[in-house]
Amino acid sequence: MNNEPDGPTGPQAAYEAFLKQGRFMIQKSASTGEYVFYPRVCSPSGAQDLEWVEASGRGTVYAATMKRGRDGATSIVLIDLEEGPRMMSTIAGDLDLPIGTKVIARVETTGDQPRVVFDPVPNGEDGQ
Repeated sequence: MNNEPDGPTGPQAAYEAFLKQGRFMIQKSASTGEYVFYPRVCSPSGAQDLEWVEASGRGTVYAATMKRGRDGATSIVLIDLEEGPRMMSTIAGDLDLPIGTKVIARVETTGDQPRVVFDPVPNGEDGQ
């Protein structure tokens, strides 16, 4: 599913263009099945046949910290995506989530640049 958007080339530019469309996309090697995040030209194992695929958006908090300042608090997290890669992001609002919390991604379009943020999955739901 190599459906890169039109515009500037390169993995980071393609990722940002997908975000502007409201889509959270990650890369996957066609030959190895390895999922890749952050955007790059080859996988950590060296595969260069990376395609863009829609991320499930489901993940688990691996690590978290709160950044507190005069403008409020921001929850900075490392998320283990269901597909395997780990990514840094933020939790919507100023929630301080414990490690192991199930989360679901969404593309936030407020501000200068769209970005992926995570919300906690309500109890009893699987995030689908």
